[in-house]
Amino acid sequence: MSPSLRTPVVRSLELPGWRIRLATLIESDYEAWLAVRTRCRSWLVPWEPRSKGAPLAPEDGASFSARCGMRERERQLGSGFGFGIFAEGRFAGEITLSSIQRGPFQNGSIGYWIDEELAGTGLIPEAVVVVLQFAFETLRLHRVEVAIIPRNEASRRVVEKLGLRNEGVALGFLEINGEWEDHVRYAMTAEEWAVRGPELRVAWLKRS
Repeated sequence: MSPSLRTPVVRSLELPGWRIRLATLIESDYEAWLAVRTRCRSWLVPWEPRSKGAPLAPEDGASFSARCGMRERERQLGSGFGFGIFAEGRFAGEITLSSIQRGPFQNGSIGYWIDEELAGTGLIPEAVVVVLQFAFETLRLHRVEVAIIPRNEASRRVVEKLGLRNEGVALGFLEINGEWEDHVRYAMTAEEWAVRGPELRVAWLKRS
């Protein structure tokens, strides 16, 4: 088939912010994603979940394609939503809303990473607000949490800027880069979002 006649690949979900756009990743994002991952590997790997002795997650094209497919299946099941963060036309990082549980729990967890060159520019707090709005107003979750290694000050500044509630430290919460690490658990409930959502939208999304 001629390239001009191919059906264009459509992203299954996009969420607009103010300076950013969140969008499900597709195969054509691979080169931009790999370039950022390669350049920022030593900055990112120390904070990523990985069992002791396990190899780093593969970053070849086939593995990226499989990962995109897995994220799409999670989206269809409603168990998780993964997004690329795009700012000024470039790939900037990722944010996920994962481990979604329904029933009497109605809970999800946010995780994120950003290109080191863009750290501290406010893109991640904005992305978190976009995901919180989606979680509470579209998915109707009751609680969303973010768990962060205590010494990861840059990541903690994100949630503290947004005023998420500190629920304390979970000991040995998750294996990170081969070590069982404590995590500070931050959270927001739907009731808190109903009160604070409007101010967060104005501050970070520039809309009421």
